[in-house]
Amino acid sequence: MSLGLFDCITDDKKKTAVNVYDLICKKAGKLVAVGEALIREYGVPIVNKRVSVTPIAMIGASGGGFIELAKALDKAAKEIGIDFIGGYSALVHKDFGVKEELFIKTIPEALSSTKKVCGSVSVASTRAGINMDAVKLMGDIIKDLAAKTAKAGGIGCAKLVVFCNAVEDNPFMAGAFTGVGEGDAALNVGVSGPGVVEKAVVSHLDADFSALAEIIKKTAFKITRAGELIGKEAAKRLGVKFGILDLSLAPTPTEGDSVASILEAFGLERVGTHGTTAALAMLNDAVKKGGIMASGSCGGLSGAFIPVSEDAGMIRSAKEGILTIDKLEAMTSVCSVGLDMIAIPGDTPASTVSAIIADECAIGMINNKTTAVRIIPAPNKKVGDEVEFGGLLGTAPIMSVHTASSESFITRGGRIPAPCHSYRN
Repeated sequence: MSLGLFDCITDDKKKTAVNVYDLICKKAGKLVAVGEALIREYGVPIVNKRVSVTPIAMIGASGGGFIELAKALDKAAKEIGIDFIGGYSALVHKDFGVKEELFIKTIPEALSSTKKVCGSVSVASTRAGINMDAVKLMGDIIKDLAAKTAKAGGIGCAKLVVFCNAVEDNPFMAGAFTGVGEGDAALNVGVSGPGVVEKAVVSHLDADFSALAEIIKKTAFKITRAGELIGKEAAKRLGVKFGILDLSLAPTPTEGDSVASILEAFGLERVGTHGTTAALAMLNDAVKKGGIMASGSCGGLSGAFIPVSEDAGMIRSAKEGILTIDKLEAMTSVCSVGLDMIAIPGDTPASTVSAIIADECAIGMINNKTTAVRIIPAPNKKVGDEVEFGGLLGTAPIMSVHTASSESFITRGGRIPAPCHSYRN
């Protein structure tokens, strides 16, 4: 459920936090119960129930109050029984003021001291360019957050996404927030199903790529129709508008629920080998076309996700050294999001983390697509180790990064200007 929080704002930060808690409990209090009822009635699994809210950087008072709001979000999420709540976020893709910088510096404390709160920061867009001051700051923030959650392998970083071209109606965590162009409340649905797509591909091993694309489109069509049915019924029962349907193949660590396995069913021995980017491009495009045929409400990110720790096939290939960060970066030019759930050595400099973010933002900015980074500098871990997060977050092999310094590049600051095609109007 997507909720706008602007009506909660007061001059008193404590009162604002109370208003936020009350609004979430009132409007989303029945979300879990409705979801469970729909599972029983339709037999369609609803794996997660989540809430996204207006970016908290816009809601907090000029003097702060951000940590109080983070605790209010966490308390509300626990009260209504949802899995995660997103929106501890800031939009600084062109520049930031004192308030936004203050907010971003609270992220390590906010996400390390709460269980269900997720956050994001938009640092770039095709129209604005890349805010390199924000990129530099986010490298430090990610390192600090990893240190604050070191006993759990740096898991706090799994709840933080850095975006280029952030989407206002994305229902997937950890990057979900309710954009300023959204209404007071809506029900957005994230539909997945990599296992279903894999079975369709495996049953047509002799098909050429033209035929295979049609098979994937038809499969995505069916998944989308089912998801829209559930979403509209949920919205009706909750008394809110139906927002969008995000058809994204989002894997889990469970065998048979892997995007990597789909790509390997195309004929690749291992995901990450030559041909992987082409296979992913076709998969992503076919999924989108099938979704658009099925629904006029497609939105969010819609496509294929490639989170390493959440995909058994990706994990296997990364352990074998076939799937590298450089190859993942190439794959992000054609997939739904970006470098997702990647664990790197804990002693990786903050400037290197920032440089990885800058590279990913450049891909998004130039290609006019959403890209993102969710990266975990796992404390006290080195290449060859693993870090266990459990549940849907899975197990992440520690992947190598380049050791040549990016420090001087990152400390330049300023803004990388928007590309020529951003001026189309």
